[in-house]
Amino acid sequence: MSLLKKIESIQKEFKAELSSATKDSSKISDLYNKYLSRKGIVSDLFSQLSNVDPKDKPIVGQKINALRNDFEASFDKLGTAKLSNKNISNLDFSLPGNHFFEGSIHPITRVINDISDIFKSIGFSVTSGNEIEDDFYNFEALNIPKHHPARDMQDTYYLNNEKLLRTHTSASQIHFMEENEPPIKIISPGRVYRNEDISVRSYCLFHQIEGLYVDKKVSFSDLKGVMEFFSKKYFGENVKVRFRPSYFPFTEPSAEMDIYWGLESESDYRITKGTGWLEILGCGMVDPEVFKSVKYDSSLKGYAFGIGIERIAMLKYGITDIRLLYEGDIRFLRQF
Repeated sequence: MSLLKKIESIQKEFKAELSSATKDSSKISDLYNKYLSRKGIVSDLFSQLSNVDPKDKPIVGQKINALRNDFEASFDKLGTAKLSNKNISNLDFSLPGNHFFEGSIHPITRVINDISDIFKSIGFSVTSGNEIEDDFYNFEALNIPKHHPARDMQDTYYLNNEKLLRTHTSASQIHFMEENEPPIKIISPGRVYRNEDISVRSYCLFHQIEGLYVDKKVSFSDLKGVMEFFSKKYFGENVKVRFRPSYFPFTEPSAEMDIYWGLESESDYRITKGTGWLEILGCGMVDPEVFKSVKYDSSLKGYAFGIGIERIAMLKYGITDIRLLYEGDIRFLRQF
């Protein structure tokens, strides 16, 4: 049977089946799928066009298109007829319509965007890094050689002997310095992974924003000024901050920055462990050993910082359990 004759035969069959379907509305959906679905009869006709003589393809193609349009029009008319047959006198137009919930930005994404906007306003560019890293970029280039005690602080997910899930966004600064000459002024938001027990305050993955500034004249005073600027922009002009000496293998000197959260409620006591102060980021001057790993001139100076996004989100929005950020509970997410 030629394709043209097959089209005529299908058209006759459709009319007969459509007449039967109008008497039983439950059959209409099946009929539509049979003829107009992706794997339906009309779709099959189009697939057979490749076997038609090139001279006849335009005519046959027009016939198939006309057939499809005819079928679609028949279903449209059927839908209109069904609507017109409804007894609209039973409808109460004073009833409120269905409420459709609007989507919202996840609190983690919101915090990342807000913090990024603050740093972009003072000249930082945004870059990204790899979530799957080599041991070199995640550890050794950051002055954390094998058997270094700092590796014990970061329980790592190893994929094999060479690849791992990054434990901090600091790895992205190595990639960027390898590919770019100073001056460098970047932030790098991203997801990181650590093999930690899941609890109210810890999870097996979380987010950080890594910051890096490298130039010839960069000092710790510059770092403090930028961190204080960020704190006031994000937490308000009256926020109090303090810097405490700390240790990170890739910065020297290193510090942790706290903000004064207060002791006005039981929650404040619990969150700050009774001190009123809460650590929100780690920072420091880039260790010269890190510059050696990317073959930078020893005369360069730089500072780096890392901000924990989940902690900031929990503080800003009063979230008491970090697991809520990852459960995908629509009731929780609708609050934002």
